[in-house]
Amino acid sequence: MTPGGVVLILLPVCYLLSGASAATLSGHKDIMLGPDKLEGVANFSTFLLDQSTGTLFLGARDAILAVDINKLNQKPRKIVWDVPEEKRRSCVAKGKTEVDCNNYIRLLEFLGDGRIYVCGTYAFDPQCAFLDVSSFTLEKVENGGTKMETGKGKCPFEPSQHYTAVMAGGTLYTATTSNFLGTLFDISRATGREQERIRTEQSSNWLNDPEFVSSAFIEQNADSNPTGDDDKIYFFFNEVAREYDLYTKVKVPRVARVCKSDVGGMKTLQRRWTTFLKAQLVCEDKPSDQRYNILTDVFTTQHTPGDPSSTHFYGLFTSQWENEELSAVCVFSLSDISKVMDGPFKALKTCENRISPEPVPTPRPGQCLNNAMKAEGFESSLKLPDKVLTFVREYPLMENSVTAAPLLVRKGIKYTKLAVTQTGSKEERRGAVLHLGTDRGELHRVAVVGQNATLLHEIPLFTSQEPVNNILLYKGRTLVGSPLSLARVQAEGCGVYPSCEVCARARGLGCVWKEDACQYTTAEPTPGDMVDDALRKCDTTEGRCSPSTRELRVSMGLRLLLPCFQLSPRPCSWEHPPHRHTRQHHSDLEVTVTMESLGKYICTCQEAGPSVRDPTPCRRAAYHLTLEGPSAGGAVAIAGGRHFMAFYVIFFFGGIGFAVFLYCLVIHRRSFGRQGHHLPDNSLSSEKGRDLLGSSATPQSPSSASLLSEGFRLTEKRNGTATTNTTTTLLSNQGNGGHHGNSYSGTLINSNSSNGHGNSLYSNCNTSNSHLKFSSEILAADMLDGRTGERERGRPEGGERESGEGGEVDEGLGDGLAGLKGLEEELANLPVYKSPAPLAKCEESSI
Repeated sequence: MTPGGVVLILLPVCYLLSGASAATLSGHKDIMLGPDKLEGVANFSTFLLDQSTGTLFLGARDAILAVDINKLNQKPRKIVWDVPEEKRRSCVAKGKTEVDCNNYIRLLEFLGDGRIYVCGTYAFDPQCAFLDVSSFTLEKVENGGTKMETGKGKCPFEPSQHYTAVMAGGTLYTATTSNFLGTLFDISRATGREQERIRTEQSSNWLNDPEFVSSAFIEQNADSNPTGDDDKIYFFFNEVAREYDLYTKVKVPRVARVCKSDVGGMKTLQRRWTTFLKAQLVCEDKPSDQRYNILTDVFTTQHTPGDPSSTHFYGLFTSQWENEELSAVCVFSLSDISKVMDGPFKALKTCENRISPEPVPTPRPGQCLNNAMKAEGFESSLKLPDKVLTFVREYPLMENSVTAAPLLVRKGIKYTKLAVTQTGSKEERRGAVLHLGTDRGELHRVAVVGQNATLLHEIPLFTSQEPVNNILLYKGRTLVGSPLSLARVQAEGCGVYPSCEVCARARGLGCVWKEDACQYTTAEPTPGDMVDDALRKCDTTEGRCSPSTRELRVSMGLRLLLPCFQLSPRPCSWEHPPHRHTRQHHSDLEVTVTMESLGKYICTCQEAGPSVRDPTPCRRAAYHLTLEGPSAGGAVAIAGGRHFMAFYVIFFFGGIGFAVFLYCLVIHRRSFGRQGHHLPDNSLSSEKGRDLLGSSATPQSPSSASLLSEGFRLTEKRNGTATTNTTTTLLSNQGNGGHHGNSYSGTLINSNSSNGHGNSLYSNCNTSNSHLKFSSEILAADMLDGRTGERERGRPEGGERESGEGGEVDEGLGDGLAGLKGLEEELANLPVYKSPAPLAKCEESSI
């Protein structure tokens, strides 16, 4: 069948599949509001939810919207708060773009008196206003204008600057930039009485080029606070670590703490924090020695509602050192953070030596006021001794780190936002569900029971260009926002899992499949792997740790990337034929197909066992490679990458040789006697041309430096997108299923998948000027077993070739290279290649 016929057949199938997907999605998603239903407002960045009324306030560009979550079909209310034209022109005159010279609402916080405190960038001159909730209007001054006050220190100047704020007892605490250039940073008490507005010291020991992420107010109560300790505000951010002397800047995640009653010192640290302490957060999997050092989001929750001491912080991390997209989740308890804050202080490290902290004075520096301190006469931070304040100013960093092991790690996926729901009763928690938003508009749900994480399902909500930037939980529903849209999705209960397989994965959360529905049960799971036991009851042989073997029909010389879907951060290993040609990239395995490499490939990952040192093996993927002709089973046929490279070499050398021949002929006629100005010898040997060709008959030895050292560049995976500049690499990023479209252009091929799974890359390159046709296709593993989907729609015309064509290319390859060698020998006899090349003048280097 011709490729065009295949595409015509597959288009209706893909249409039906997409329709089925949309129908399934509607079962998860109650409703979604797009730009057309949100009053044409865009750039939503801030959400504020009134839990009592179900009203969601959205801060956007030049506007504030109010949406009734229970009645999303109603038209939202809207307030326009834009920038006067004159001020906009002044902003542009200062060198800012017209897009940035708007009023981006970055802060929405309840004041507790029926008003909302609203702050916006206001064309790089932050301003704040007061929103009356009952009338949904901004307060006015006598002349009818909006009542405003300065927002400096409360709101960032630039729309894209990292920023966080939290309201504590009607007082606003912020972490933001404090100048127009964005070079000064403050953690401050931004509202309240003027004499109590304090901030951090302008010292790199306190804040060193920080990127603020999140903040939380932990209010103490009498039951969990017998010592009468003060309420605290926690700030999470990344900063450049001064304690590491390396060749590059090392970013580390931090947690900082200040006390609500802190009003600064009397002489030392006047109007500065006297309780500012910070510690490093470490999200590390020790068995695999992997550390994730960039914090991107934090979700704060109480494991026991009403008990502040049970507060846990779920952190979303990535890595500064990884080339591909990577996301990890670690959870830190409030008690662990408190222990580190009560521990030793870190020595100050300078360029020449390390200055150890002086003996810790009494009362302990950075300690919040408690009953014992008040009994000693320290009713206020203004009465603290100077030696205590001096110590805090010099040593705000703690020696120990707050350490946690990751709950899950996803490669090729970039998570942007995180929310967590606890499952089970208040007395007996079964586990947690992580609601993770991606940068491609998806919502992923992962069940965490103990130390094991299981992916439940992935829900596409928005377009791939709309990253999820807000997730809120409200009465069993998830409110998911992007810069352009808002979606309401059912979040809690076993009923959100639509199939037996998905319900079985949630078995650890107390879900069972009964009467064609997923229902909650209090029955304890059976011994052994409860998820696998539940999966076996469904009409499938696919288990979490017992996947079915996928048959892949391959051709000689292909390069495949066999995916191994890994949730646990612990390492994965592969079983494969002994005489194989492979290289492992993280959990995936790259295979070059030869006769010796055919057979079974099994990936086994380590899950969390009874202890960290006792992991449990879990089979994640199984493949069986069999040899077949280049056209089989609905898969795209392959003209090997060697053939493409052969044509490329012929065309390239031929073009160079013809151009050189013409140029030399002109030079020979015009300046026959001028032999001292010949061009340098730029000839290319045909042997070098041969080195660019891959060979499946002589696979690379295990001691070789790289699989791709013969002119092949490694395909890069970044955020679910695979990009390659060669057309001989075969890859798949298939993880947990799914199909996604691809785009292709020339020999630069991009596959953009919404969740990093199921990429299929192929290309058809034509050179219209030379009338030579180069054909090469890059095949994914999930195409080889006959899978179809959106990939098939992107297959170019003429993409499928018969097996005989590949043979013709092989037969002509030797003649082409022989002709090139003869052409080179003939060119070498020309006078222009026989005379020495002139030497360039030496220039003194300034380095």
